[in-house]
Amino acid sequence: MANRPRRAAPPKGKRPARAPEHSHGHAHDRPTFPEIYMHMAFQLARRSTCRRLRVGTVIASSDYRRILAVGYNGNATGLPNTCDRDEPGNCGCLHSEENAVINCNEPRGTPKIVLVTHLPCTMCAKRLINLGGVEKVYYARDYRNRDSLALLRAAGIAVEHLPVEE
Repeated sequence: MANRPRRAAPPKGKRPARAPEHSHGHAHDRPTFPEIYMHMAFQLARRSTCRRLRVGTVIASSDYRRILAVGYNGNATGLPNTCDRDEPGNCGCLHSEENAVINCNEPRGTPKIVLVTHLPCTMCAKRLINLGGVEKVYYARDYRNRDSLALLRAAGIAVEHLPVEE
């Protein structure tokens, strides 16, 4: 193959503007990785068997190059795909974050980003803290209890509301 001459890079200060990869603005309608993975979390939530609330979670590498684990809320494997009770917060379903943590086989210190359709509850926030390596949690919708925000931030985990259209 013949060597082709390389095109010279534009002089400094003259490079075309590029939207930051993690900004919520769009460069020519190009979705960001967090937006793509949040849409995936909403698709996962469709697999939920909970009658009250369907939640999905994606755990990705911090560079967004790999999906490390996914989860959605529902009953334990092998049990009937129904809620045990209709009581909010006590339906008996495993939470989506809980299932994603169970499915995540990455070493504890591996940098991770978590994207959840709904703000995690306090117990799931603690599970994400114990997972180790979580740098940021994105959520699209609020949860009835927002105590997990302070808990995650106190553990050094950034939290960002990322509203996306389903």
